[in-house]
Amino acid sequence: MRFDFKFKGIAMQWLFKVYLIIALAVIAIAITLSTIFVTLILNSVQSQAVDYSQDFEVLSSATKENFYDTAINLSDEFAFKHKIEVQIIGSDGAAIVSTTGFLPTNEATADYERATASGTGEYIFRGKNSGGEQVMTGTKIVYGQDGKPMGAYRWITSLKAAYRQINLTITIIALVSFVILGLCAWSGIFFIRSMVAKLRDMGNTARKIAGGDFKARIEVENRDEIGELCETINYMATELENAETMKNDFISSVSHELRTPLTAIRGWGETSKMSVGVDEELVSRGIDVVLSEADRLSSLVENLLDFSRMQSDRLAVNNVLTVDVSTLLSSVADMYTELAVKQGIELAYTPPAQTSIIMCDPDRLKQVFINVIDNAVKYTEKGGLVLVAQTQEEGCVRIVVKDTGVGIPAEDLDHVKEKFFKSNKTVRGSGIGLAVADEIIKQHSGLLFVESTEGVGTTVTIVLPLYEPEEEPQTNEHEAVDAVEEEQTAVKEISDEEMKESTTEGEI
Repeated sequence: MRFDFKFKGIAMQWLFKVYLIIALAVIAIAITLSTIFVTLILNSVQSQAVDYSQDFEVLSSATKENFYDTAINLSDEFAFKHKIEVQIIGSDGAAIVSTTGFLPTNEATADYERATASGTGEYIFRGKNSGGEQVMTGTKIVYGQDGKPMGAYRWITSLKAAYRQINLTITIIALVSFVILGLCAWSGIFFIRSMVAKLRDMGNTARKIAGGDFKARIEVENRDEIGELCETINYMATELENAETMKNDFISSVSHELRTPLTAIRGWGETSKMSVGVDEELVSRGIDVVLSEADRLSSLVENLLDFSRMQSDRLAVNNVLTVDVSTLLSSVADMYTELAVKQGIELAYTPPAQTSIIMCDPDRLKQVFINVIDNAVKYTEKGGLVLVAQTQEEGCVRIVVKDTGVGIPAEDLDHVKEKFFKSNKTVRGSGIGLAVADEIIKQHSGLLFVESTEGVGTTVTIVLPLYEPEEEPQTNEHEAVDAVEEEQTAVKEISDEEMKESTTEGEI
């Protein structure tokens, strides 16, 4: 599997935004831990040396006369000679005795001077001695009873073992840090490689889908966010494939719907032309057919235009009037009564005695009723029944169109109001009428429901809100009388002022 680092790719973003932060954090922790361990080890060495040299604190109880003898005795009896070296320094700064038996170097004098000048009487040194060995020394001034320095004792310990332990500790910390960084890098690269590979697969599949290959799918390996995205792309491909199929069916259906009336118009037009002056009855029949098919074409084109408007959110109700629903419903039912009889179908509708006034665009609402009743007649076989009913409920009117037709399969019921969808492709129709009807009803603040059982029939229910005129505010009789009196008083006051002004002008 190829893994390319791109400057703006996920790998580089991970490197700079994640791994670099982890690396800096690990390095900072490693340095902190190393510093802590070094400090602890050196403090431990110093603490042990101070403890070992505590025996020489008794020098403070000696006098100047027996200071040297006391130092010799302490050096001889010192129990930790194999641990540290202790040197005794005189008041002149020169070393006078050492627990090793060798005369010390001039380094003792320098440390004595620094301890004297420190103000605390103590001085700690860590570094290389004249022999190049890493050592730690501690010098402490010994004061007499008069408060004056009688000398000092100076302990010296080698740091060779301490630095060996320090180096081992730092090495272990460094190795652990490298292992952590290595594991982070390996796991990050492994994760990014798998993610980038899946993203590339998704990109390639998306390009195939964009190119029209709706059969392309992405293999879903995990149920994580990437897996959910893969499933979403696969679902999108399925929906696009379904939409493409419906579009092709729609084009085929519309082409057939256009071709059939055009063929009839052309055929009957030619027949009528040849029959002029020969068979006037045939001419009249031909003209009727031509006009009927022209109306059918006009209706189909109008549906297509409405669908186009709906797709671009331009389908709107304009000529809104107060209308009795039964008037519109009766006219549409009358339109299809004769057609139903010709097909051997009974269409039953009895207008209710009660009027149901609504605010609507009559043309648009009539278009909905035509579409619903046309579907009911179209999908009902000979000998069937189409029942149109209207009932008024609290605040709304309910129109029900029920047929005993072929019905709609349960799996198709949720899609009947979608564009291009046709459950029964053997029956004429474009598959957009119900989608347009549903949109028109929504713009009238209504609802359109479709219920169906395959082989039993279909019921379409339309619910529309009733028109409720706004009540004019009523004025209280006493308030009206008071208002009239106030108006008369105001008019009288204005007249009196005008009279005064005219009198004044006359005097002038």
